[in-house]
Amino acid sequence: MIARVNKLRQEMKKNNIAAFLVTSKYNLRYLTNFTGTTGLAVVTLDKAFFITDFRYTEQAAEQAQGFEIVKNTGSIFDEVMELAEKEELSNLAFEETHVSFAEYSVLEEILSCELIPVAGMIEALREVKDEDEIATIQQACNIADSAYEHILKVIKPGMTEIEVANQMDFYMRSLGASGVSFDTIVASGVRSAMPHGVASDKLIEKGDLITLDFGCYYQGYVSDMTRTFAIGEPDPKLKEIYEIVLEAQLKVLEEAKPGLTGFQLDAVARNHIASYGYEEAFGHSTGHGIGLEIHEGPNVSFKADVQFTVGNVITDEPGIYIPGLGGVRIEDDLLITPEGNRVLTHSPKELIIL
Repeated sequence: MIARVNKLRQEMKKNNIAAFLVTSKYNLRYLTNFTGTTGLAVVTLDKAFFITDFRYTEQAAEQAQGFEIVKNTGSIFDEVMELAEKEELSNLAFEETHVSFAEYSVLEEILSCELIPVAGMIEALREVKDEDEIATIQQACNIADSAYEHILKVIKPGMTEIEVANQMDFYMRSLGASGVSFDTIVASGVRSAMPHGVASDKLIEKGDLITLDFGCYYQGYVSDMTRTFAIGEPDPKLKEIYEIVLEAQLKVLEEAKPGLTGFQLDAVARNHIASYGYEEAFGHSTGHGIGLEIHEGPNVSFKADVQFTVGNVITDEPGIYIPGLGGVRIEDDLLITPEGNRVLTHSPKELIIL
């Protein structure tokens, strides 16, 4: 973890930041490996402190290697004030999107040093995964793959979408997942035209096309996968749409590489789908980064001008949605490598008709 702290220090030096107050639970996990629910970190150019109460001091000492553990008995911000005075800090950066106005007001009142609002500095470091992170994400993807294989064996007409989602969620937990990445999407029949059709009481019917969008948390990192399949013969129009989406998804896999921007990669899928006249039916981005959060940088969208770099993990998830008929989305997680990319999710993508 100290290697990550040192990367943060390099960014701090570039921006004339004397110390950084870390409060985001995801950024804390990234920098300290702390998995508790109460705590914050203060990183200076040569020291690192982790502040928490008596419930978590022992856990923090085990997890936050290289950090000096400080126990707060009163307000946790009082300890930040004492550190700022003791270390004679000229300024303190804080995460402007994670500190509430009330918290900022307290800090402004008790600190004599300058407060510097910062957004995205640690998140940018998180976009490039190290070998341990990649291995953990791969295991989260393996669990998702196993869940898809499992659900194909048990799903049948008459089950509700919620029953299908619960089957998948419990199965992923049985394989070591700590939870789901997000509420599992099970959208069947005409509901598959809803890109985020979270599982409902709708019964699975013969002839339904079913979109499953799901993933799990494993040791703090997520997977995110979508597969679309049918129970019984689907509408011919849906089979046609399926092939278009699959072609677009595979084209993205062919093109994804370092140096390409999110805008360029998004255009690969978007242009292919548009060539069949379905541009208006593909309303979301082609993908996004994953890691400690289900949505993080870098993005794969028409607004993303940042180039991909080795170590990024992104999704590839084009789709077509036609209200009143249904929709198709196919999604993989992929790692950007020096040679191009490596797909981390391995479930079959040809249209399966059960």
